[in-house]
Formats: sequence, structure tokens, C-alpha cells
Amino acid sequence: MNNKKIYLDNAATSKLDPETRKGMLLCQDLEMMNASSPHKLGVKAAKAIEKARTIIAQKTNAYPKEIIFTSGGTESNNLAIKGIAFANIKKGNHIITSKIEHPSVLEATKWLKKHGFEITYLPVDKEGFVDSIYLERAIKKETILVSVIHGNNEIGTIEPIYEIGSICRKRGVYFHIDACQSFTKTDLDVKKYNLDLVTLNAHKIHGPKGVGALYIREGVRFDPLLHGGGQERGFRSGTYNTEGIVGFGRAVEIADEGDIKQMAKLRDYFIQKVQDSVMGVTLNGPRDNRLCNNINLRFNSVSGQKLTRELSERNIFVSAGSACLSTKLIPSHVLLAIGLKPELAEGGVRFSLSKFTTIKELNLVVENIIEIVQKERGVSCPE
Repeated sequence: MNNKKIYLDNAATSKLDPETRKGMLLCQDLEMMNASSPHKLGVKAAKAIEKARTIIAQKTNAYPKEIIFTSGGTESNNLAIKGIAFANIKKGNHIITSKIEHPSVLEATKWLKKHGFEITYLPVDKEGFVDSIYLERAIKKETILVSVIHGNNEIGTIEPIYEIGSICRKRGVYFHIDACQSFTKTDLDVKKYNLDLVTLNAHKIHGPKGVGALYIREGVRFDPLLHGGGQERGFRSGTYNTEGIVGFGRAVEIADEGDIKQMAKLRDYFIQKVQDSVMGVTLNGPRDNRLCNNINLRFNSVSGQKLTRELSERNIFVSAGSACLSTKLIPSHVLLAIGLKPELAEGGVRFSLSKFTTIKELNLVVENIIEIVQKERGVSCPE
């Protein structure tokens, strides 16, 4: 058994960067302070929050006041979709999304459907790409929102948001993207891509859990979900998670282009190494226009759940799909949407890297995959 723990499930969550932790420790004296309080300690906490807001705004080319802090990606997705839906009901009740969205988008739209909204779920091609032409044809006068995941959490597909954003702006339809997986890993400019709403979170980028953000373009007609003290310009009432927000800002601040290039290099190395070492291995999703840290492979005649469990027994931690659905023994909705039959979709395994992943770790993972696949298939793999 491998004694060292090898963590390759960073799409589910990533470890807190020591630099992020250090930044959070510096504000621990503010942790007990309410940033809405008018006294000097409250003002100090509020200033720390505004610094984080400015850092995140600069990273996305937004104005600081357009960044609204939330508890994470799920809340931001629900806030974006339902906030637009109910604020614009007089204009129309039609929302467009794709079949490969995160469960927080799919479940939110299912809920809206029960409340009188019409939802169109766009198909994707075999690599997970939304067809911009098909999307434009789906827009009608009642359409108020298009919501598309930027970088898919399971197969890594980076969607053509420039084309989609241009279509939405031309047709007068709001455009929301879920950028939880893509933020800091690929270009994200809210102005260049004609984005109206963007979901962000901290714990996918070595920040703390329990904190996220929603970019809401100034002028967007929008209703809040939470009502109370009127924090966050009235869009999201509730006491601030000061330490978490400061950590979020610090994680964004230290995000480095060199780390992105290194992860992409290791991603390509691992894919090639596995395919050279094991027969009957297929990459799910595209080779290009893929998240720098995402690898999704299926192994013929080997269950993804079985391979995941066997690797876990060897202290190698990966996943067989979205962490939000990993306890349900059903084929991935993303793999089904790209055209795989259920028995093939059950073979998908996601390996998601981080800036802390090493080539030595990946070589050890490949050795273990070879052993497990040999045992499961009862055949030898090539050297």
C-alpha cells in the first residue's frame, strides 16, 4: 500500500494554501467582529472585506461594487438563476441552460419549472461543447436568461463563452456562467465576454470553504433571495464571514500563471502516460479547450466506482464524478449527455490536479492503476 496520501480530487475541493492561511491568521482579531458594526473594530473588518472585494473585481475586470459575497458556489448559482427569474417575470419566463450543468443549476431550474418557468436544456456534442448556433435558435421573445457552466466540473470542457455572450447581448438576454472550476485557471473578463452574472467560489482555488461570490453587472434587474439587514447592496443579507472573505481574496491574489502552465503540462503527461500503459483507456472531454487540471478517463471493462475505491484503499484519492452526486450509484449525467451509454458512463474516473501535484505522485498513481486494472480485467497490460 502507498503510505503517502496522494490527493487528486481538487475539483471537489482543494487544500488551503499556506499563504492563504497566513493571510487569514493575520485577520483573526477581526473574526469576532461584525463588519456591519459602526464602531472602529467593525470598520476595520469592513475594510478587510473591501480589500478582498477589490482583488476579486480586478481579477475579473469588474467594479468592486458588482462583487457580492455568498456562502459558496451553490448559493451563488441559486441566487443568480432565481434572482433573474423572479425579477424579470413580466418580460418572460423562459430560461436556457445545458444538460451538463452542476447540480446546483439543474436543481434550481427544475424548481423554477415547478413554479411556472419554461426551461430549455441544450444538448452538447461528444466533447461537451454547447453549439452557439443551436443556442441562438433556442432564444425566443420570452427568454430572460442563459446559464452555462464555463469549465465543466467533470470533463473539463471550457465552453465558448465569447460566442454565447455575444449572442445573448445582441438578443437582450442575460448571460450567467458558473465559473467555480475555471476562475483563476483561465481567462475571465466580464466585459470582454459580455457577462451579466458570474458564480465564483474560494475552495476550488486553495481558499477556505463556506465562501463564494456572485458578480452581478451593474444595471441588471435582479431580486434577492435572502432578506434581512441589507448587506451586499441588499442583494445578500446576512452577517459577513470576514475571515473566509479575506482568505478568498488572498487565494485570488496569489493565483499564478506559472502554476496554470505547470498543471496543464502535468495533465497532458498523465493522460499520455496512462494511455501508453493501459489498453482500452479513453479520455472523456476534449484534448484542447480543457481545464488545466482536469482529467477524466474511462477504463474499458472496469467500473469507475470500483477503481476509485481501490485507489482510495491505496491512499490515492480521486472521484467517479461530481462530488455532489458521488454517493449516488447512477451514471454521470455529464457522460450520458456526451453520448455514452450507461455501462460506459459508469467507467468514468476524474483525476483533478492542483499546483501542489508532482510528477512523482502521478507516476505512482499510474503504477497503481496498472495493477488494479490488471486485477479487474484478469489480463496483462503493456509495459
